[in-house]
Amino acid sequence: MKKKLLIAASIFILILGILVALPFIFKDKIAERIDREIQASVNAQVYYDFNNISLSIFKRFPHISATIREFGIIGNSPFQNDTLAHVNQLQVDFNLRSVLFDDYPTLTGLHLDGGSLYVKVLEDGIANYDITFPSEEPTTESNFKLAVDIIEVNDLDLIYDDRQLDFFMALGQVSMEGRGDFTMDVYDLPMQMEAYIADVSYEGTNYLRSKRFKGETVLNVDLEQFKFTLGDGSFSLNDFLFDLQGFIALPEDDIEMDLAFEGQNNTFKSILSLVPGIYTENFDKLQTSGTMDFRGIIKGVYNENSLPSFDISLKVEEGMFQYPDLPRPVSNINVDMHILNATDNLDNTSINISQFNMTFGSNPISGRFALANLVDYTMDGVLRGKLNLDELTSIFPVEGITLRGILDVDAAAKGKYDSIAQIIPTINAKLALSNGFVKSDEYPAPIEQLNVNATIMNPSGKMDDFVVNLSQFGFELEDERVTGNMRIWDFSQLNWDGALQGSVDLGKMLAIFPMEDIIMEGKLKADLQTKGSYADVEASRYNRIDMRGEMGLSDFYFNSKDLPQGVRINNSDLEFSPQRINLKSFDSRLGQSPLKATGFLSNYLDYFLKENEVLTGQLNLSSSKFDINEWMTSDTSDTTELSVISLPTNIDFAMAVNMDEVLYDNLSLKNVRGNLAIKDGVLRFRDAAMSTLGGQISMSGSYDPRNITEPLFAFDLDISSLSIPRAFESFNTVKAFAPIAQHLTGNFNTKLNFSGKLGPDMMPILSTLDGKGLLRVAEAAYQNPQLLQAVSQVTRLNESNSFQLRNINVPIEINDGVMEVRPFEVRLWDYQANIQGSTSFDGSINYLINMQVPAGKFGSLANNLLSSISGAQTAESTIIPVALNLGGTYASPRVSLAGGNSIENLLTSALRSRVGQERDNIQEQATQQFKAAEDSIKRAVKSRAESAQDSVKREAERKASETKDRAVEEAKSVLRNVLRPQRPTTKPDTTSIP
Repeated sequence: MKKKLLIAASIFILILGILVALPFIFKDKIAERIDREIQASVNAQVYYDFNNISLSIFKRFPHISATIREFGIIGNSPFQNDTLAHVNQLQVDFNLRSVLFDDYPTLTGLHLDGGSLYVKVLEDGIANYDITFPSEEPTTESNFKLAVDIIEVNDLDLIYDDRQLDFFMALGQVSMEGRGDFTMDVYDLPMQMEAYIADVSYEGTNYLRSKRFKGETVLNVDLEQFKFTLGDGSFSLNDFLFDLQGFIALPEDDIEMDLAFEGQNNTFKSILSLVPGIYTENFDKLQTSGTMDFRGIIKGVYNENSLPSFDISLKVEEGMFQYPDLPRPVSNINVDMHILNATDNLDNTSINISQFNMTFGSNPISGRFALANLVDYTMDGVLRGKLNLDELTSIFPVEGITLRGILDVDAAAKGKYDSIAQIIPTINAKLALSNGFVKSDEYPAPIEQLNVNATIMNPSGKMDDFVVNLSQFGFELEDERVTGNMRIWDFSQLNWDGALQGSVDLGKMLAIFPMEDIIMEGKLKADLQTKGSYADVEASRYNRIDMRGEMGLSDFYFNSKDLPQGVRINNSDLEFSPQRINLKSFDSRLGQSPLKATGFLSNYLDYFLKENEVLTGQLNLSSSKFDINEWMTSDTSDTTELSVISLPTNIDFAMAVNMDEVLYDNLSLKNVRGNLAIKDGVLRFRDAAMSTLGGQISMSGSYDPRNITEPLFAFDLDISSLSIPRAFESFNTVKAFAPIAQHLTGNFNTKLNFSGKLGPDMMPILSTLDGKGLLRVAEAAYQNPQLLQAVSQVTRLNESNSFQLRNINVPIEINDGVMEVRPFEVRLWDYQANIQGSTSFDGSINYLINMQVPAGKFGSLANNLLSSISGAQTAESTIIPVALNLGGTYASPRVSLAGGNSIENLLTSALRSRVGQERDNIQEQATQQFKAAEDSIKRAVKSRAESAQDSVKREAERKASETKDRAVEEAKSVLRNVLRPQRPTTKPDTTSIP
């Protein structure tokens, strides 16, 4: 018996050892198979470390489990900056036999533990999850078979950002488990899921935020009909429990649905958990009572032309809640609401709140509201109540704020709204706030004597009987008083008559009502009266409108997260009249730049009261020193990162600029003068002049950012006595197209017109430049040992590494980023020369230099050749035509003799030719060969230019979408820092905004 036990134990240990060793024996084969299938199937960057792959046969015996840690997928262009998925740990279960012996490996389980998923759909419908190879591409077909019977997800963050539908969803801590036979066309899938709903928004409207979701159900999946049916189950949002049954089907483009939902075992406290600000860590301590019933159905087809019908009801009876540390409750809460639409047209929706009442402490509020449809808006509503603001702070926790005063509301409306028939509901509404008092712990003085008295009346339902009367509005803050009134009557004409007087300290107001990340101080004074009719505004009868008075702002300072440079206004005085607003004075400091202004605005009533109107005006701006760099940066820590400035299309401003110094990029511009105009979103300037780099620049031109991803510019320049080396250091265009300038001393003059596109950094895109002009150099010195030594080596001329240039006129033309230099005469050393060629935006050069060199300059080499040819030494003055090709880049030039000649062959051919015509033919042949080669080079440069422009455009489009990207990053911040602030990041985020 003992021997049999030992044998059995030995066999068991042997089998166990084989099971332990088996994954390691076949690890390389399994890993190679996984890698091969990924390469064949996925058109994206898949990152993982082979050393982070482990295999086990015990986790899901008899299946083999492959576990990989720190695994992820990064998309290709245009999603190269987005991480589609990152997984902390992913376990994939396989049928072991299929991996080792079958042609078709079978996947049996997926287990994801920790990670993030970022789904992004662009406006044109391109999605970052579309990472499979197109079917038309010849790829190795993936042979994976799916026999998955379990899917587990734990602690996953999910962001769905669909910019085509304008839909955004951010979920955190998603956990899910599903089991079933996924190989069948119809199967039941028991599912469990939990998630934190950070944000769900559609077309700019937020529908859910900061909610906890749980769900458990059996989902029937019918893949043939693409129909998903919910069985028995339970769901919850925060503490609100409900069931959801029915189906959703996607037969083609439509979405068919038949869903019914109903609250389960809920109390009034359950519905309270959905109210923002109430569901906190102390929610369990909230004292509540009352019952709640919630149910509804959604049934029909959703597409572009129809919506499902719906019937939703909510009923609350005898609700009450009270914060544990506060003395008064909100009680007698009763709500009966019914929302119904039995058709597929949203306009047929009706809303009926037959009962609404609650008591704040000892102050009851009650009301009702019925809306028959969304066509003529037939309504019947009443709201009455009185609030003691002092009691309100004993009901709701309002930390740091003391409130007092009585708020009284009595409003009723009944009837329909029909603009064509000039009918509106009858209205009788009164609102009054008396003896209001607001005090913040952040500031010792209160706002007091806060009184508001307003009525809205329309006893007949006719538009001309409509009256809004704000007969009293005012408050005091430390002996400063603000008062006002406004009366509006006749809904069809919208006549008004009102006034506002007083002063207010903005810093004190901000201390009482603080706003995050904002600093503000200063005193605002106003004395305004206005009277008129909106009908007169529409008809431009401004002479019938009375708008007069003054407004002043002094010692003002504003700083915010979006305006970190800060704005300081020492004083500003505005004078109002019906025709225009006069800016009598404006003394400010924008960031570090002082700025003064005077001028006026006209058409301001239309601009503020009507859509698509243009605000016109004239401004005179002056500054002793204005730093543009401070305002053209997207990153305040790096003022070299300039960004495109958009201009409004609905202003028409003429501006006269007079500034002693302007800082732009690395330039200091002195005595800047000019006339600018902004109209239709384009900035145009004329007669602009400035001093910089030791010279004078005059220019006219335009800046057109209407297409923010491809802004345009155009300049006409007249430059006098500008320093050549300083121009090279300061202008990127000079560095690119005239790199020779770095080795020149002296000044230059030019008249040049050029145009092109700007990149996202506000710098010209060199590959788009077009221009034409003439460059004049009176006198300059050139010194470049590297280039001149290369010329000496090729020509055997023993000349110095510098020479003087005098009275040079260089005609230039720029096309598609290539600067073409038409032939011009110059003396190189003591030789007459003709130069032509081009420099491209990418730094490549291609020039032909035709020099006329006396034979004697070649020394003994020429003398020996002369002796062998004629036996005389008298022909040393014979002119040798030397043609040089200059290619490569200016930093790494390639110098060669045209035609591939050696200097010996060139001299022999030239000395044998005593006829001038033959000598000219030598240079003509070199020129023709150069032009033929140049055409080929230009075609290659144009191809590179188009590629460069595409790259810049993609970068511009990326920056233009950063507003939406910021919403994604805010969601990520919530998911990472709020939900799990202590968890270290396992993989650097590669999305577009860190």
